[in-house]
Amino acid sequence: MSDTPKLSEVELIKTASNYLRGTLADSLANPITGALNPDDTQLIKFHGSYQQADRDLDSERKRQRLEPLYSLMIRVRVPGGIATPTQWLRMDELAEKFGNNTLKLTTRQTFQLHGVLKRNLKKTIHGFNQVLMDSIAGCGDVNRNVMCNPNPYQSEVHEQVYAASKRISSHLTPRTSAYWELWLDGEQQHISAPAEGVEDDEPIYGRTYLPRKFKIALAIPPHNDTDVFSNDLGLIAIEEDGVLLGFNVAIGGGMGMTFGMPETYPRLADIIGFVPTDKVVDLCEKVVTIQRDWGNRENRKFSRLKYTLDRLGLDTFTTELNKRLGYDLEPARPYEFKSSGDAFGWTTGTDGSQHLTLFIEGGRVADRPGHALKTALREIAAFHTGDFRLTGNQNLIIANVGPEHHLSVQATLVKHGIEVAGSNLSGLRRGALACVALNTCSLAFAEAERYLPQLLTRLEESLKTYNLTQDDIVLRVTGCPNGCARPYLGEIGLVGRSVGRYNLYLGASFNGDRLNKLYKEMLDEDGLIETLNPIFADYVENRELGERFGDFTIRKGYVQAPTQGLDFHA
Repeated sequence: MSDTPKLSEVELIKTASNYLRGTLADSLANPITGALNPDDTQLIKFHGSYQQADRDLDSERKRQRLEPLYSLMIRVRVPGGIATPTQWLRMDELAEKFGNNTLKLTTRQTFQLHGVLKRNLKKTIHGFNQVLMDSIAGCGDVNRNVMCNPNPYQSEVHEQVYAASKRISSHLTPRTSAYWELWLDGEQQHISAPAEGVEDDEPIYGRTYLPRKFKIALAIPPHNDTDVFSNDLGLIAIEEDGVLLGFNVAIGGGMGMTFGMPETYPRLADIIGFVPTDKVVDLCEKVVTIQRDWGNRENRKFSRLKYTLDRLGLDTFTTELNKRLGYDLEPARPYEFKSSGDAFGWTTGTDGSQHLTLFIEGGRVADRPGHALKTALREIAAFHTGDFRLTGNQNLIIANVGPEHHLSVQATLVKHGIEVAGSNLSGLRRGALACVALNTCSLAFAEAERYLPQLLTRLEESLKTYNLTQDDIVLRVTGCPNGCARPYLGEIGLVGRSVGRYNLYLGASFNGDRLNKLYKEMLDEDGLIETLNPIFADYVENRELGERFGDFTIRKGYVQAPTQGLDFHA
């Protein structure tokens, strides 16, 4: 019997793809269907796109004997979450011209365009490349968009941390010329053309890239607004007197799991040491290469770094990391996180600059009656001289607003019905996240983004009854257990099981350093309200001074705090 492991189907597709080309050119040229060739649906992810279908229309299209209404979602990389006004205007234009006329701000500080038909995919990618943006490695088995604290007013070292995030992103970007070849037709744009006669090479990833996706985030204490512990590799900035000394290194985070498979679980990253700033890019490369070499390529459900660590042991991994680095990591430095959310309204930076953080419900930038958010931001981008910063909480910072534009920004938002300060919103609504889910995500069992406003309105009735309207409570809602909106870090987490039914999780920490735990299964909306109401009442009556909701549910024994991913289901 052979000892050679049986590779997963996706591994075979990558091996035969010629550095991510596959038959994508043929798929794009095929006018008979709106879909890609089956193998190409895997390869297109590396180029930043997922094939989707409008599930709301499935039954009717089947009745008419039509194929599903296929379209492509495109995820545009925005390292550190910072985009220029020119880039914002181009994304707005592309959403209107080729998408569904909305922008989705993701939990990883990126733009997503939805509803792009196959025939328009190349024109769309070409369009944002013209303004120095790309989608390579937006998805796929590679390092994804590198997250960074986006708030320039919070720390003197922000620019240093942001610069580190850009270096990491650039270093870990795939080197294949397939992206340039397929989408840019030889034009010298954001992704450079390969030198003539030079064959593709991936010095970090190799021909088959990583066993699964890889996520990196940087955070600046005391704000954990990138949920740093949910990432494969988390970097916690350590500063002294306004100088970035380096980063505490945390490895092995990840949110996804599969219902009915207790051997899959969410996990938070473990801190293993400290690395100086000038060595952080090499540190990232070495962690990625160990996962490349040691990760599970047989079963994708166990391919994330968290499973590699729990299979081999943290000490074994750290020893190998120190060996590849050529030195031992230094001991971790002291730090403290106090929150994982955003502060809304106007703030003044350390240099006197003005910044406005806007609440974007569900991260969806769209116009609706009385709330023309997309129009307002387009008008602001036309005169704004600063930048736009996407947060890890699906919100938006209009940053570095010049004094001559402060009143214009304010007036434009008010004119279009946009709440500026966030003070009229409940604390629960301000901290809520939701993934896209239905109608486009093929993995969703239930609603999330579309359901969030209705759910919040019902919950706010309860909060008003118990005088909790302005209490900040972290709510996360997803349509499946894969965890795209990080539901297992919600003080209240809802994970869709079927249409209208959710599992309820309680007990995560407010600052993002503790997972929650399953409390009740398969609850409908009334069941959720009936379950949470007595807990809210208990919280009001018996909480300690300053005690957060998640901490209260642990102390009162509603759930038992998991100490590691392996006991999440215990």
